[in-house]
Amino acid sequence: VLYVRGVPTNLITIAGLMIALGIIIDDAIVDIENIVRRLRQAREEGGGKSAATIIFEAAVEMRSPILYATVIMLLAVLPVMFLEGVQGSFFQPLATSYVLALLASLVVAMTVTPALSLLFLGTASLQAGDSPVTGMLRFIYSALFAWASRRPRLAFVSVCAVLVAGLVSIPFLRQESLLPNFKETDLVVRWEGGSSASHPAMSRITTLASRELRSIPGVRNVSAHLGRAITSDKRTNINAGELWVSIDPSADYNATVASVKQVVADYPGLSPEVLTYLQAKLREELSGTGESLVVRVYGEDMNIIREKAEEVEKFLARINGVVASRVQYPREMPTLEMQVDIEKAKRYGLNPGDVRRAATSLVSGIVVGSLFEEQKVFDVVVWGAPETRDSLTSVQQLLINTPSGGHVRLKDVAAVRIVPGTTVINRDAVARRIDVTANVRGRDLAAVAADVKHGLQQINFPLEYRAELLGEYAQRLAAQERVLAFAIAAAMGVFLLLQAFFRSWRLATVVFVTLPMALVGGVLAAFLTGGGLLSFGSIVGFVAVLGIALRNVFTLVSRYRHLEQHHGGTSRAELVQRGTQERSAPVLMIVLTTALAFLPLVLFGNIAGLEIVRP
Repeated sequence: VLYVRGVPTNLITIAGLMIALGIIIDDAIVDIENIVRRLRQAREEGGGKSAATIIFEAAVEMRSPILYATVIMLLAVLPVMFLEGVQGSFFQPLATSYVLALLASLVVAMTVTPALSLLFLGTASLQAGDSPVTGMLRFIYSALFAWASRRPRLAFVSVCAVLVAGLVSIPFLRQESLLPNFKETDLVVRWEGGSSASHPAMSRITTLASRELRSIPGVRNVSAHLGRAITSDKRTNINAGELWVSIDPSADYNATVASVKQVVADYPGLSPEVLTYLQAKLREELSGTGESLVVRVYGEDMNIIREKAEEVEKFLARINGVVASRVQYPREMPTLEMQVDIEKAKRYGLNPGDVRRAATSLVSGIVVGSLFEEQKVFDVVVWGAPETRDSLTSVQQLLINTPSGGHVRLKDVAAVRIVPGTTVINRDAVARRIDVTANVRGRDLAAVAADVKHGLQQINFPLEYRAELLGEYAQRLAAQERVLAFAIAAAMGVFLLLQAFFRSWRLATVVFVTLPMALVGGVLAAFLTGGGLLSFGSIVGFVAVLGIALRNVFTLVSRYRHLEQHHGGTSRAELVQRGTQERSAPVLMIVLTTALAFLPLVLFGNIAGLEIVRP
């Protein structure tokens, strides 16, 4: 599959192949079991058919249900192919790998499996009787079926009780984030000092932090950088920096990360954030910030925007499940502000523009021309001597030329002071904006977002001021709305395929309605073992379970119909009992083999690289 796609192996492609693993196992076991059973039956009856004919008929017998089941599963994942953005970046490669694995398995089952069966089973003895494992599985299934036949009401009540338990568990399931916390061994510590923090101060603090981080058991290496490079794509000043912490793969990951967070939190005056690289990039792609929930406040007057953002932050902090809510205030730096006193300037015959131009030339410099030399162009700048701008007092003492030929000090005609000035004005949707960010813990993200939307309706915004919910939830909601129409069309196609295979609207309706019951076990497992937390990997697991259940239904009903056509005098109850007993071994073998294939991931998969597959 990976060779056909021409992509390298990664977590997403592996997850897609793991979904298809149960289907591949199903193809192998069902086909071989049916071929072996038909060969045994033919030899017991002593017919004159050749082994090649018997194997061909057995393979054809299974092709119809397997083909229908494969097409239905392809339709089920088709809406995923229409996702966009980050959601599509994750689900589309997974769905593509899944689809290609299904098709490859189907081709192998139709060509390679019959050929190998003829090669290895055509002349084999195939003595009657089950293997110990098959016999045990058939005995368990037969005993369960016999009990259900003798006490149908009790069996029905038991099934309903399990179903009700699963349905009751659904409201307690939550999805805090689409992605798990990846155990990357490379962490990035982002921190930012005060707007007036100098390069020597930041360098000293970063050096001390690097030494302390390097002394933590499990930390392999630490590197750092301050500010930004000339060609960097980041908008950071010299008061911001990053520390890159490399963790030894053999170390206790959780304990080491906790120690790193503790160390960087002990430096006052900084705002540290410890993330893995993948976490930071994915969340920035979702909302432009590092948090999963973002409320963006729009407007023009920064004071009003700031006031409303603080009001939003207060009600966010009161919502259950919201942690670390804060206002992302615009970055500010000490700025020299000069305000000309028009009346005082007039006394000296000066215009406000004359004062500003003279002061700007001495403090900031002004381009007065260009110098051309050997095809190079150099700007000619008039600028004051360094001592004229090294303090607020020296700037206030600047001498301004007057029209009468005299001089006047800048402080005599203008108010010169240091004020906080915004260094970056963020704009979006043709308006200024401030973000209020938060994370979600211990509660479903959709439920928290619903409370946030309700709270935003209670806040009164002036005309042309508004707030909008962004972040991971907004992306997920947009993806759901886009996929909904395709999902409805796919569901209709699945129902029509069920009717075409069963040739009964009633049976197709029963299967279509009851098939999701196969997910009850997964719901209970997620609730009991995972604390009700659903992740990307959990959703993948539900798809895998649904695929196996669908194929089991098709093979069982196909067997019932085959027995009905060739044993018409037998009652339907006996046909169901016989068909179930014949298919019980391969059905249970598929479940057991698939479970054994995933068992190492359950027992030893709590490591970096398997965060998606293990759930």
